[in-house]
Amino acid sequence: MHLSDLNTGGLVLLGCGKMGSALLQGWLANGVAAKAVTVLEPHPSAWLSSAGVRLNADLPPAPAMVILAVKPQMMGEALPSLQALGGGSTVFVSIAAGKSLAMIEATLGAGTPVVRAMPNTPAAVGQGITALIGNAFVPAPALDLARRLMAAMGETVMLDDESQMDAVTGVSGSGPAYVFHLIEALADAGVAQGLPPQMALKLARATVAGAGALAMAANESPSQLRINVTSPQGTTAAALKVLMDETNGFPALISHAVKAAADRSRELAQ
Repeated sequence: MHLSDLNTGGLVLLGCGKMGSALLQGWLANGVAAKAVTVLEPHPSAWLSSAGVRLNADLPPAPAMVILAVKPQMMGEALPSLQALGGGSTVFVSIAAGKSLAMIEATLGAGTPVVRAMPNTPAAVGQGITALIGNAFVPAPALDLARRLMAAMGETVMLDDESQMDAVTGVSGSGPAYVFHLIEALADAGVAQGLPPQMALKLARATVAGAGALAMAANESPSQLRINVTSPQGTTAAALKVLMDETNGFPALISHAVKAAADRSRELAQ
């Protein structure tokens, strides 16, 4: 199935903030007709108002898909208004963190096809990655179409079990914040070594962005890329001796951080 197939069945987007806007821009750029999309958004941006979509209009009787892009705390208020579409052929795709397939299905009606998706904020520049899992009522072609919808913002991975979503939250969902903090810390360290603040920040940003791009483009593993840039007894080796310390270095720190995020994700789902 292709995104243009939605031009017949129709697509509903509930919520069009930063993530919803990133999705909509990707869909329109990949063959979805603006008039096939109904967007429900109480505070539309100027861009959304001029995008040509059906904005805050009546819902189509049986849309192919409904994307739930509201904040998790708004789901309880938003879902009841969509119950008329539940229990049928319409597939619901939720990007709300911590809201389980069972919870969404129970609210919309038994037998409702539901897909959970966890994107991350680099989706705003088309560099996101989204993990997806569907319940037993989602046909394989519809699950693939949901994946294609998310692929409009970057890469996708398909999960084997919903329980993996907590680990995804800890790695890629919350992960951009870890990288932003790395940029902050790297820039601060540069200032401590005598660089002007703006120069240190420019160096840190470009270094992290460039290393990420190289890691994505290279055939070698990240481990091999690290080895390639590390001369024996050189400056990088001196730094890595600190960063790779088993007790106080990156391995332990990142492991603790990801576990904390995953544990919190499990708590929020209760």
